[in-house]
Amino acid sequence: MDRKYFESSMITSIGYDASQAILEVEFKTNGQVWQYFDVPEYIWYEMESAPSVGKYFHANIRGTYSESRVG
Repeated sequence: MDRKYFESSMITSIGYDASQAILEVEFKTNGQVWQYFDVPEYIWYEMESAPSVGKYFHANIRGTYSESRVG
């Protein structure tokens, strides 16, 4: 999955697969990549345009969608 890179203290990059509704997040602190499932496409657009992708992630993604570590 292609990911877009962000200036964030917490997140390195984020990608979205609309056909499978999967959001993929690469974390800066440990380099881990996690996938979040059944994420609506509007969440991706809101997240990529948020003033702080880390704050958006904590408020709207973490604990809301099922997740799995990649790799």
